[in-house]
Amino acid sequence: MKTARLLALCLVCTGVSAPVTAADYSDPTWPCIQRKVGALSIGLMWPAPVEEDPQLDPAVRAAADELADTLALRRIDLETAQGLVDDFAAAQEADDRLMGYVFSEVFKTLNTRRSALIEGIGDFSLSQIARSERIDETRIKMDELMAADEPDFDEVDRLEEQLDWEERIYTDRQRSLTYVCETPVLLEQRLYSLAQMLNAAARD
Repeated sequence: MKTARLLALCLVCTGVSAPVTAADYSDPTWPCIQRKVGALSIGLMWPAPVEEDPQLDPAVRAAADELADTLALRRIDLETAQGLVDDFAAAQEADDRLMGYVFSEVFKTLNTRRSALIEGIGDFSLSQIARSERIDETRIKMDELMAADEPDFDEVDRLEEQLDWEERIYTDRQRSLTYVCETPVLLEQRLYSLAQMLNAAARD
């Protein structure tokens, strides 16, 4: 039974690591090359139904909550996480019910964080689109001024300074796009890895 569950999880994880389809940029709120996955499902990561409110001993629940909070921290690498899971499993009756609870708490935290990131990426993209439009409008105004019989060079200088500032901000923000777009994917991959780890530690 345990082998079958682990195989199912491995197959799902293989799908996560497969090459993503290049974005077609038809969604103005998604500037990333990674395929947009708006909502994650715990059912695709954990091989059994998870009780929403399992009746756990208060001390066990406290230990499980502490483990879940720690596993949700990205600064905790997977090797360290494995050690924490092993220690927890050795100290508790680490069955599917308990480990499912731990994973559900990790899932809630990271999925909420990931959803906020995706929303932030949308705001980021719309802001960049608006800035790009302002840059284009400023260039048009400068061209119109320079085409006049008596150009207003003071206004041209002002617009040129404004254009330089807008372009600098736009370029700097675009440089951060790769990291910004990778973060939701990294959180998703972490969830799959933790699901495998916790499921493997559960005792039949």
